Amino acid sequence: MSTLIAATRAEFAKVFTTRIWWILLIILGGYVALLSGGLGLLFGATSQGMLGASEGVEGMPTTGLATMIYSTATSIGYVFPLLLGALATTGEFRHQTLTPSFLATPKRGIVLSAKAIALFLIGAGFGVVAIACSVGAGSAALAGFDIDTALDSSDTWALIGRSVLAMAIWSILGVGLGSVIPNQVATIVVVLAFTQFVEPILRSVGALADWIGTVTQWLPGAASDALVGASFYGAMGASGAQLDWWAGGLVLLGIALVVTVLGWLATWSRDVT
Repeated sequence: MSTLIAATRAEFAKVFTTRIWWILLIILGGYVALLSGGLGLLFGATSQGMLGASEGVEGMPTTGLATMIYSTATSIGYVFPLLLGALATTGEFRHQTLTPSFLATPKRGIVLSAKAIALFLIGAGFGVVAIACSVGAGSAALAGFDIDTALDSSDTWALIGRSVLAMAIWSILGVGLGSVIPNQVATIVVVLAFTQFVEPILRSVGALADWIGTVTQWLPGAASDALVGASFYGAMGASGAQLDWWAGGLVLLGIALVVTVLGWLATWSRDVT
């Protein structure tokens, strides 16, 4: 246990001695705040007919609007902890820091476990910042139009807690992906291609047919949205069937652990120069 604790401390030091973590965190906070605040203003203005909306749209329902806006922290921002976990792992190969790590801790499984634990906690921190920005900007915009912010609801706070958990699990998935694909450029390309194009397209198609939706609900992004309990994609009609929140959490965690184990088998246990 003491070895794992020491290795985890070392992994924290590796992350915090670089600039990438705070650069990603600043971009995440600004991006989420801008998006959630913008959506709050857009829907608020639309609901009151300030954008030349038709009479029917002026009375648009606002139930669930707040939680949908708050969920942008995860449904849009999850790529940042995913990238952080991937970069923290691929950086070991790029800068050849694995050798001293393995010399200090010969049991490689402990090193990988320590990295996963450290990134899980850092990912949770990213989740706290993301949800704070989305709730802060989104609720302020909604309150400006006298729309219920739902901050007095226990369901909203449960969503907030699950959002932090989802972001933490995404960081572990990043660690696993970086282990499977040690080339940093290739990992970034795969992350951006899958999260920004492949999965959104598949989930949009899944909304058109029930049998496709039963498959796409097992994708990591769909599982994450199910865990959180609300989704920007779902509100826009770009999602199919959805798992229960606990099942979504287990699926996302299972994917993260399977990918991490594959990374250990594929590259982590091999000779390192």
